[in-house]
Order: sequence, then structure tokens, then C-alpha cells
Amino acid sequence: MIHLSPSAASEITRLQAKQQPNTLFRLAVKSGGCSGWFYDLSFDDQTRVGDRVFQIENLQVVIDADSCNYVNGLTIDYSEDLMGGGFRFHNPLSVVTCGCGNSFAT
Repeated sequence: MIHLSPSAASEITRLQAKQQPNTLFRLAVKSGGCSGWFYDLSFDDQTRVGDRVFQIENLQVVIDADSCNYVNGLTIDYSEDLMGGGFRFHNPLSVVTCGCGNSFAT
């Protein structure tokens, strides 16, 4: 379904450690952004009806049913540069991406 680079998994684990115990990492695709859709990364304390839970790189990743249609094959990476750190998304389903790297169209 999706892939996390070791640096992305490490950063998510670091951020998750600052949350309440048993907090889940949630990946969603939402309408908006420069190209029509954008990735939303958050933490949640519960799953919802229709959610799918994946075990990836020792992390539980929760994705809602609608978002699953947009993330098959998605690779999430994390890197730091002079402007700071950030997640990078590589989606084989996207046909257009924004310069910010967080917005895409299929």
C-alpha cells in the first residue's frame, strides 16, 4: 500500500513519542492545495468506521477508506535542508504535483 523511508519512520516515531500513549499515526488525502489534493499527516486516538490500519516500519498507519484510493504505492520520505525538515511524498498515481510537494492531482 504505502512505503515509509527509514528517515520518515524515524521522524514519525519521534513526533509520536510526544503524543499521548497509544496514539495512532493517520495519513489522509484532503481536497485543496494548489493541484486539487493534499496530504494530511496527524495523530489520532481512535480509528473510525472504514479506516484501514497498516503495519509499516514498526508503525501503525491509519488511512480512511476514501484516502486509500489516492495513496496506493505512495512513498513518504523525510529530509532536512537549509529551510528545515519536512516530509516528501512520491506518488505514482499523481499526474501533477505542486512545487511545494504536498499538493497533487490524479
